[in-house]
Amino acid sequence: MMDREHKAAPFYNERRFSYCADAEDQGTTVGQFLKKKGYSRQAVNLMKQTEGGLLCNGQEVYVNVRLRGGDLVETFLKEEVPQGIEPVKLPFPVVYEDEDLMVVDKPADMPVHPSMKNYGNTLANAAAWYGASQGEPFVYRCVNRLDRDTTGLLILARNMLSSAALNGQMRRRQIHRTYLAVVTGTVSQAGTVRLPIGRKPGSAIERAVDPEHGEPAVTHYRPLRRGAGWTLVECVLETGRTHQIRVHMSALGHPLAGDFLYGTREGGMPRQALHSWKLSFLHPVTGREMEFTSPIPEDMEHFMKERL
Repeated sequence: MMDREHKAAPFYNERRFSYCADAEDQGTTVGQFLKKKGYSRQAVNLMKQTEGGLLCNGQEVYVNVRLRGGDLVETFLKEEVPQGIEPVKLPFPVVYEDEDLMVVDKPADMPVHPSMKNYGNTLANAAAWYGASQGEPFVYRCVNRLDRDTTGLLILARNMLSSAALNGQMRRRQIHRTYLAVVTGTVSQAGTVRLPIGRKPGSAIERAVDPEHGEPAVTHYRPLRRGAGWTLVECVLETGRTHQIRVHMSALGHPLAGDFLYGTREGGMPRQALHSWKLSFLHPVTGREMEFTSPIPEDMEHFMKERL
């Protein structure tokens, strides 16, 4: 009798790379060479367990083998795509994609990751559906995260190498993130907020300025447009703390329009008026400079036009 439970065949995400060792790599081990190329320990371990995962001049090698100038190093990343995230057909506006990354323009009211109360309405569900529909499912790895109601650009890494390289850029502050926010009140000049941020006592969600226990947080801002009771400001993040712009602008006395946590829901803006407008970074594999922008969303534009 056939088993009634049918388990789908596993799908593997595969990516091959090749590199030529230079004279300056003479004597460097394969492991050291790959680390310089951005490979994480997890990626190297996966390749060690994969047939043909790590080759030098066409032969399988150990990571402690030392290279000579002119050696050809080839890697093969074969990663099983987990089936735990349910594919759901949801808005998933792709701004750019290649074999190593995607840039997506996230809509409002969409969590980035599944959670206890959000199983099938997240960007991860949308990505799972998109990958399946293209016949190329991939492991979901979000590099820069956005709050549920924050719109705009974020990066998804499509393999272990691009994930390690992009997260390395994040740690080194080489991914430059610029936001647009509509704040309450009049902001007359540019400035920088340098206030540490930590969890607000008694809350699992809310953050607060905490000079004693908080982590360093720096936000640069400048006004772009003004209207009746609002200012459109450009915010550039130097650090990436949870709710950083929302907390910092509130601390200045200019909470974001529609921000019920740090300001007020009143005023006609249904969510915090925050948009990830511009991203610039280096391609994790080619090193090419990349920059993307996303138009300010309609609800923020409508809010400002109604209050000129």
